[in-house]
Amino acid sequence: MEEYVLAAVVFDFDGIIVDTEPLHYKAFQEVLVPLGMGYSWEEYIRHYIGFDDRDAFREVFASAGIKLDADRLSALMGQKAAAFNNVIATGVTPFCGVIELIKSLKGILPVALCSGALTSDIVPILRQLDITDAFDAIVTADEVSVSKPDPESYKLIVDKLAGQFPKLNISPSHCLAIEDTPAGIASATGAGLKVLAVTNSYPEEKLNGAVKVVDSLVGIDYQGLAACVVN
Repeated sequence: MEEYVLAAVVFDFDGIIVDTEPLHYKAFQEVLVPLGMGYSWEEYIRHYIGFDDRDAFREVFASAGIKLDADRLSALMGQKAAAFNNVIATGVTPFCGVIELIKSLKGILPVALCSGALTSDIVPILRQLDITDAFDAIVTADEVSVSKPDPESYKLIVDKLAGQFPKLNISPSHCLAIEDTPAGIASATGAGLKVLAVTNSYPEEKLNGAVKVVDSLVGIDYQGLAACVVN
């Protein structure tokens, strides 16, 4: 019988490390409202949270019945990235317990980041939080053709970890993803990972597919994470 051990932990970014969703929403609206395509916070939570910028713009334009070519999409993403960087310049606050957890795992097992955000959105915040060097591997929206809930990003992060740590025999079923959205859970489980979900963005009843749901990462340690893989 295969022994189940925790081989790696993969953190989502938005909604797990920092509460950037309101900041992303604000940046999107700065771009979309002048075009007459803005939408409410409730609509963002219901429909757009979990999309990367590329797919979010595609969805907005498709909903409006407007064709969006590659050049205009690229320009919109650039405008949104600039707006987001202006928003975060005043500083961001991490969710309670997550920085302590990330730092406590360093040196015990590989730690990775798998996000639907752009690298340009992520790196400034990692610098602010002084965790730039905390992750052994990172996958962002820049590296995949489709975003969560598609499993591509989680398949790629496991491949990166397996290549970086060949002696650990890292496989998806021995990796634990920490997620906060249905799209993130679907992406991770679709790639074969188990998921610890945190109710930072959705209530527990919406986080189906996770092996465990918690309200906070405060007090969670390696042993608590390892139990999620075993159970």
